[in-house]
Amino acid sequence: MTSLGRCYVYVLPCTWEDHCKVGFSRDPLGRMQGLHRRWFEFFDLAGAALVETETVRDARDLELELRRPLAAHRAPAPLTVRKQAAGHTEWLRGAAQPLQRAVADLARRGHVVHAPPNEWLRTALHARSDQLYAWTLAQLSPDELQRLAGPTPTQQLVRDTLDAYAALEIEVEPLLPTEVLGWYRGS
Repeated sequence: MTSLGRCYVYVLPCTWEDHCKVGFSRDPLGRMQGLHRRWFEFFDLAGAALVETETVRDARDLELELRRPLAAHRAPAPLTVRKQAAGHTEWLRGAAQPLQRAVADLARRGHVVHAPPNEWLRTALHARSDQLYAWTLAQLSPDELQRLAGPTPTQQLVRDTLDAYAALEIEVEPLLPTEVLGWYRGS
């Protein structure tokens, strides 16, 4: 991975408890999607933050700056997080307030902070929406679209993907084929 180019430190609190993921990524949306299939519900987006950096090195440094004073708060990844994506050293429990203060301090120091990151996420999801039309048709068989088969893992994958658009208040109607839109709205 080249170190030059925009990178983000993310602070992603879980919705149901004071459990938080702190890490860095060039693609925070992809990272969130990799962690949990219903990332838009699993993470408390209202309490989340993205901090922009100019390089991967800067992001690594900021991530360590955020996590180092909270070593006593280290926690295992929640069981519902995909094991292969969990980032086992990046989970904290009971650290919401210190993290909020630290992110606010980064903003005062001049860092670009997206908190909450909904507008940033909406823009990133929109940027990927040109593939949605063909992807949904490729995923769902005619039987799945007509509800002759199901529920299937593929239907759940497509539903989770489309529900993310709804959660971020992006209208899917202009992005989908008519038959996919009918399946989504009717099921």
